[in-house]
Formats: sequence, structure tokens, C-alpha cells
Amino acid sequence: MTRGFRKIIRQKNAENSGFGSNASGRFINKDGLPNVQRRGVNVFNSLSWYHTMLNLSSFRFISYLVIAYILVNLLFAMIYYLIGVEHLTGIDKSDPMNEFIDVFFFSSQTFTTVGYGRIAPVGFLASLVATFEAFLGLLTFAIATGLFYGRFSRPRAYLRFSDIAVIAPFQGSSALMFRLAPYKNNALTDADVIVSTAIEVIENGVAKSNFYRLDTQMSKINTLALNWTVVHKIDENSPFYGFTEDDFKSTDIELIVQVRAFDEVFSNTVVQRSSYVTGEIVYGAKFVPMYYPNKDNLTTVLDLDKINEYQKAELPASVRNEE
Repeated sequence: MTRGFRKIIRQKNAENSGFGSNASGRFINKDGLPNVQRRGVNVFNSLSWYHTMLNLSSFRFISYLVIAYILVNLLFAMIYYLIGVEHLTGIDKSDPMNEFIDVFFFSSQTFTTVGYGRIAPVGFLASLVATFEAFLGLLTFAIATGLFYGRFSRPRAYLRFSDIAVIAPFQGSSALMFRLAPYKNNALTDADVIVSTAIEVIENGVAKSNFYRLDTQMSKINTLALNWTVVHKIDENSPFYGFTEDDFKSTDIELIVQVRAFDEVFSNTVVQRSSYVTGEIVYGAKFVPMYYPNKDNLTTVLDLDKINEYQKAELPASVRNEE
């Protein structure tokens, strides 16, 4: 963030944002996690592996488990092979490839404690390795089971945010809008939204970020079943009052959004965050409707493919005159 801003903002700077005024880059990533790089601690202490595994996508989570399973069995297969296949009964010794394949499958059977019995260890060293592998397998599957349970049982909001925010005409003036919608069949009630913004300014030749709380037309709704368009009216009380299209394009801005709701199934509060930065704010546009009745007018259709769709919209003359 280096461009700064030339206008005077009347609204008081909010000091409780949780971010420093001299922080750089995006504050909140699109996935809702802070854009913070921690140093001075090793990788094993800087990451919570449990949270990391819970936050992975389902595809990556399963892929990591499969890859780890194959690598562990390859490692133990090489150990058995180095000990000597003569210490394993029932091995096909027709060629080295068949030997290694048999050793690999013996490792997988030991790791999972299946133990078909065709191949068995002979001697102290091979039996010791097999004993340790069986123990490691039990421990690993216990951990994997806990991770599976944690992923399925953890309350989540399951909200999809629009990729963009828009500056749209609103009540004879203009407003900053973005929208969100639930994409699963969970029931969310008592949803509220908190929106703040970081605007970079230049003070005494030094770039710093000032934080402001944005008032919204509706900060809380009883039931979040359809999409929710969050509206911040740009008036005299807004830090964006007097911003021109060029200001929105040239000023480093970040909108920080937090949505909190109550999940009736889990009987727990769920939270999801997102953000919008300069370049993700479209000036002079409005969202197109994303829900409509079905053919027999008995059900409402929420089309999540339309969450980012917008059309150009001319702002009122009063806004253009302010510019």
C-alpha cells in the first residue's frame, strides 16, 4: 500500500480493529483468515496441525491421507526389503519386482492390522518392525478418525460471499454493497454483520492505514435463508463521502466483513469472514436478482451462480455533482 489518499475524512479512526496502522498488504484473505506471516518460531510450533487439517478442502484432506498412507507403506516396504525377504514367509521370489510388491502389500496389511496370514515375519528384526508398524497403524487411524469426526461435527456458517462489492445508486444517493448467501441446507438465524474498512492515508510522508466502522442499513436479520445484500449508504457519516470513481480505483481500500449467526442444528454460533480490496470494488453497478419463484410458484429458487452477476448503473446526478 503506497498510493495514499488526498481527501479529508471526518469520521473518527477506529482503534479497535485488531490490526496495526502500519501493517501492509491485505489484512484478511478471501477465505477469512488473517494475512499474517509469523516468524521467530519453527514450523512445528507456528502451525496448529489440527486446525490446518480441519480447514483443508475435502479433496485435499483425502488426498493427503492417501499420499501419507502410500508413503508410509513404501517406507516400511523398503525397511523389510533391506532386512531381507528371506525373513518373510510366502514371498513370491520369481523376480525383485514381485518381491517388492509382496513386501509392500504385507506392509499395508500390517499397518491396517488386517493380517491375511499368507506372508508372515520370521526372526526378531522383521517381527520387531512389524510390531512397531502395527502400533503406528492403530495410532494413525485413531488420529484420522478424530480428524474425520472433527471435520463433520464442527459448526460452520457455509456462506458464499460475492467476489466483488459495488458502488450502486441507493435512495437518491449511492451505497457500497456486497452480498452473501448460504450454500448448504443448514438453518441460520439471528445473523448479524460487522463491516469495517481500512483506508490508507499519507501522514508526514509516511503511509498508514486508518480503520473505520461502516454503518449498514440492516445489520441483523432473523433468518438467513436467501441471499443477503449488505448495504452501506455513502452519506456525510461515511468515510467514503465525496469519493469519486478515481478515488475508489486509486486509493488502497480494504473492506473487512464478519458475519455471525446461530446454527440451530449445532445449537452454536458460527462465524465467517471475508474482505474486499481495491480492484474488487466495481463503481457504478448494481447486483442482479439471484432468487426467483419456480415454475409452479410453490418454491423459491436461489441461484448461487448469479451471486457475482451485476449490471452497469448510473449514479444519481447529486453524486456526480459531488465528484
